[in-house]
Amino acid sequence: MKKIFGSKSRKWRWMSGIGIALLLLLAAATTGFADNVVGSMTVTGGSLTMSAVDNPAFPGVTLNGTAQSVSDSIGIDVKDLRGTGAGWHLEVTSTSFSNGTQTLPTTALSITGVTSACDGTTCTDPTNGNTYPLTVPAGATAPAAVEFFDAAVNTGLGDFTVTPTFSLSVPATTYAGTYTSTVTLTVANVP
Repeated sequence: MKKIFGSKSRKWRWMSGIGIALLLLLAAATTGFADNVVGSMTVTGGSLTMSAVDNPAFPGVTLNGTAQSVSDSIGIDVKDLRGTGAGWHLEVTSTSFSNGTQTLPTTALSITGVTSACDGTTCTDPTNGNTYPLTVPAGATAPAAVEFFDAAVNTGLGDFTVTPTFSLSVPATTYAGTYTSTVTLTVANVP
């Protein structure tokens, strides 16, 4: 009986020895070596662009003995894809509203407010420091432009629709006719 018990004990020791060896092999296999690698990529900046989506189209007025004003909003597509965070601003100037022989006062056109909305999936909204109303410069030839909207440094990155609302004042003594003006909008690459 001793022999049988002894052989089972050896078998048990032998099997437990194999089990321990397998566990050690598995532990060694799962504890591998680590190495750090560095990934890299280059991001190339695009450009700063602006284009007006539509024109101011003011509703007509019927003279009634009092001064009147009409307004219209236009969309301006501004894309700052430079990737610099340098900021930007929009400028405006115009020729005087004229019917060919008569003109409205050079102070007739103003911007009463401006909104902006992100057109892409992500944007850094512009921080605008301008106040309104703002008179749009006008003359027989367009005078120097003035800033009407800006994106401070580190704002205005992405694709936006900027929407200024224009107001046109029509004096009570205005001559009848169709009045037109050329409004010039520009974008500058500084806030």
